[in-house]
Amino acid sequence: MTAPRSQLALGAFLMQTGHHIAGWRHPGAQADAGSNFAHYVALARQAEAAKFDAIFISDSVGVRNRDLTSLSRTARSDQFEPLTLLSALAAVTERIGLIATASTSFNEPYNIARKFASLDQISGGRAGWNLVTSSGDGEAENFNLGRHLDHALRYERAAEFHQVVTGLWDSWEDDAFVRDKDSGQYFHPEKLHVLHHQGKHFSVRGPLNVARSPQGQPVIVQAGASDAGRELAARTAEVVFVAHQTFDEARSFYADIKQRAAAYGRAPEDIRIMPGIFPVVAPTRAEAEEKFQYLQELIPTVVGVGLLSQMVSFDLSPYPVDGPLPELPPTNGAKSRQQLMLDLARREGLSIRQTYLRIAGARGHQQVVGSPAEIADLLEAWFRNGGADGFNIMSPAHPAGLTDFIALVLPELRRRGLFRTDYQGRTLREHLGLRRPAHRAAAA
Repeated sequence: MTAPRSQLALGAFLMQTGHHIAGWRHPGAQADAGSNFAHYVALARQAEAAKFDAIFISDSVGVRNRDLTSLSRTARSDQFEPLTLLSALAAVTERIGLIATASTSFNEPYNIARKFASLDQISGGRAGWNLVTSSGDGEAENFNLGRHLDHALRYERAAEFHQVVTGLWDSWEDDAFVRDKDSGQYFHPEKLHVLHHQGKHFSVRGPLNVARSPQGQPVIVQAGASDAGRELAARTAEVVFVAHQTFDEARSFYADIKQRAAAYGRAPEDIRIMPGIFPVVAPTRAEAEEKFQYLQELIPTVVGVGLLSQMVSFDLSPYPVDGPLPELPPTNGAKSRQQLMLDLARREGLSIRQTYLRIAGARGHQQVVGSPAEIADLLEAWFRNGGADGFNIMSPAHPAGLTDFIALVLPELRRRGLFRTDYQGRTLREHLGLRRPAHRAAAA
């Protein structure tokens, strides 16, 4: 069993030029970040020097926005494939965790198991898999399909996908490979376990042709917040990345996931819940608000409407931008994110324009603008009062936003005893305080 955390977990969510939809236009942003490996090297080393638990890379297997007018005015059309990127970053970092997104909708379990097991070997035990289901028809059309699977079926398939991947990760016991030149024995055959999986969605014999992970298994991260997503997280996730607008939402979600996990025989401490936080920080609140307003004024209306349309899975371009959000049909896309947008707009009486301005930085995650102490206050309150075990930091523009958070907020968190001054372990599991899973067959 793992122990409750006494300090925050912090991930650095590295999205190309930064998380603000107009962040690429900031004078200090690296506009070509989507194809600039040196940019990512610098960010990864910066986050590691600051002792972040992990860097986090999101992904989509397609260009999500088909409206070329809005897409052509954002930096959201080009990016590295995340496992390729993190494998390269593993060679230029030593301690920081490496979490990549990979969809269960358009991959095969064997390929995913092999790639993440390889990343874990290459990095010395620092890999994490953000298990997601794809939600856009544009992605499906890149894989011989006219539309993606129904929401419930996506999650049913994802649960079996997870079962196969984790089973493959236990193909070999920890000490299976002896590689004894004198005797000629390379591995102990009794320590090899062939999976022989036969299920509704997958038939996979195994074994995996990669040795067992240095950390037992790569860390499983999950990002769904719909009812099906919560159930999958409670069953499979070790870290949950989620979006909340209010502390009450965060606390309710936190308690729900921990309670659901108990039904699967899991302890509350087996899951770390890390909401996304979009911080705009400056020495004073007035300076921070000025920085944020500068970014807000760089958003063309067509880009803002396009972003919100993507978030709610519905084209809002025909509607008056200063009118209310219309009633929306149920989506087969990201249900929890659509509901979050609707709740925000209805709760605060926001127009379409006001809503897209509210989500332009973090796409539904919490935005906080203020001084170092004010931002630290919010993080501490959520952490100490049952809203979070840590946070994924979503910097407005890279590299300046990450630099500001490290220089201004981390000292305040450390002064309060809320964040480490150095790494105590070498693996991602050790950073997060998660147990190393025993090999199931060997333990039995």
